[in-house]
Amino acid sequence: MVKLTSSEGTEFDVERSVIERSLLIKNLLDDVGESDTCAYTPIPLPNVSGPILAKVIEYCEHHRNDPVVGHGDADAELDASGARVSDEIDEWDMEFCKVDQGTLFEMILAANYLDIRSMLDLTCKTVANMIKNKTPEEIRKTFNITNDFSPEEEEQVQRENAWCEDR
Repeated sequence: MVKLTSSEGTEFDVERSVIERSLLIKNLLDDVGESDTCAYTPIPLPNVSGPILAKVIEYCEHHRNDPVVGHGDADAELDASGARVSDEIDEWDMEFCKVDQGTLFEMILAANYLDIRSMLDLTCKTVANMIKNKTPEEIRKTFNITNDFSPEEEEQVQRENAWCEDR
């Protein structure tokens, strides 16, 4: 077992095989070696709150038997243009990501900090799906973003980026 401590001091006991989905923690544990000190000395995670760490652990437990995807994996599927193939999100993952926006963004930050590539891909794909096929105004409404452009500035930006519009 590995003890983790969230930013506010909540402790979690997690099986090593589960939390090693985090490359950050796996590398840390590999550096420490096989000593029992990991079971007694909590690993502080100052950038992750208790509720978010609970979600991270839930994700890692569900995906404990999946292959660990590291950064720059050569075996990642690419399409003809060289872009990563975007697979469909499975039902469990879709339900896992049905949280409020603040929680979702904290999950993205935690997955990035803990270096859990598959969770980072999932949460970012969820946000991408939220903005897919939406106008800039619809995106602003979805994420409560105030448009701070003057009409003239907005028109200039649209002219400069007309090449990327597929209308």
